[in-house]
Amino acid sequence: MFDVKKIRKDFPMLKQTMQHHPLAFFDNASTTFKPQCVIDAINLYYTKETSNSHRGDYDLCYHVDQEIDATRQLVAKFIHADPTEIVFTSGASMSINLVAFGYAAKYLKKNDEILLTEAEHASNVLPWYKVAQMTGAKVKFIPLNKEGRLTLENVKKVTNKKTKIIAIAQVTNVLGYLVPIKEITKFAHHHGIIVVCDGAQSVPHRYTDVKDLDVDFLSFSGHKMCGPTGIGVLYGKFALLDKTDPLMTGGGMNSRFDMCGAVEYLAPPMKFEAGTLNIAGIYGLKAAVTYLMKLGMKNIEKYESTLRQYLLTQLKKMPDIIIYNEHAESGIITINKTKVFAQDEATYLNSQGIAARSGQHCAKILNKFLNTPATIRLSLYFYNTKEECDRLIKALKKGDYLDAYFA
Repeated sequence: MFDVKKIRKDFPMLKQTMQHHPLAFFDNASTTFKPQCVIDAINLYYTKETSNSHRGDYDLCYHVDQEIDATRQLVAKFIHADPTEIVFTSGASMSINLVAFGYAAKYLKKNDEILLTEAEHASNVLPWYKVAQMTGAKVKFIPLNKEGRLTLENVKKVTNKKTKIIAIAQVTNVLGYLVPIKEITKFAHHHGIIVVCDGAQSVPHRYTDVKDLDVDFLSFSGHKMCGPTGIGVLYGKFALLDKTDPLMTGGGMNSRFDMCGAVEYLAPPMKFEAGTLNIAGIYGLKAAVTYLMKLGMKNIEKYESTLRQYLLTQLKKMPDIIIYNEHAESGIITINKTKVFAQDEATYLNSQGIAARSGQHCAKILNKFLNTPATIRLSLYFYNTKEECDRLIKALKKGDYLDAYFA
């Protein structure tokens, strides 16, 4: 049984207050709280096992090497990949940049096309702009349907012989729609197109099988899945990683180099991991993945879906609430309150102990589609409760009273 009250005891942050109220955190699409086991794992490295990796012939170093290898194997199991296809990065942004500059910049030519959508996060837009400038390739946008959803039909409409890469999020970070990534990938591969998937909002919330999805690259961040900041993952099919150049060079990623400039890199994934890794982050990531796997990703997905529906039902009863993504499949609900600027509303919610994100959410192209300069994003995770949702609704209604009083 999914016992949320018991689960919440694992998270020290849930004991905190904000503005003299119990903290209700609805900004989980931005980052997530860390269970005590993750904090303990990080502390273990710093207090009892500090050493570098792959650089010493003593017990501490050997043990760190074992932990890094074990984490790589665990992450591979988590997304159904091979350990040789798991690269440790600083986060999803670095993972996408590695693909953009290590693969795309190497192989794209003038007038080749990269397809994105208006709903993409800056991390999955700006690297491709830069690659286009470097190579002469062109960035084009797949149109969204009226609801703001990406469909296979619209992908087909803009794909042609010049299309070489499709870079899209499996779950978008503002509207929260689940993209039919498996169907898009099947279509793309039929036409020789590489699919780069941003999994920052999907991997932490739903069961992920990269072999089933058949994506070529997948990126995600540890801090959005109960892990530490500064650690992330790039999954890539080994044959493609083998063709990809490293984004950084340095110690630990080469087998040899000489005075003539000849350099031999190690095989993936090591050739992408120059310098000292975020070892404490890797310890924390292992603990986070272990924790999520124990809860069960399908259980997490089911609970979030139920909680989303509960909150959505309450929001729909409020005539002054605009809901932009009623039918999204994720735990993201994006709203506005009529005649109230999003950041003003979020500031008011803060006064009630409720943390909600307001603004453009790093998806600045989407504002034109939504026809609003900013929105309030409510993003759920498995430790949120119906009681917190009730507090949010109560605060929004209380805000109605204050709006009327000061009008």
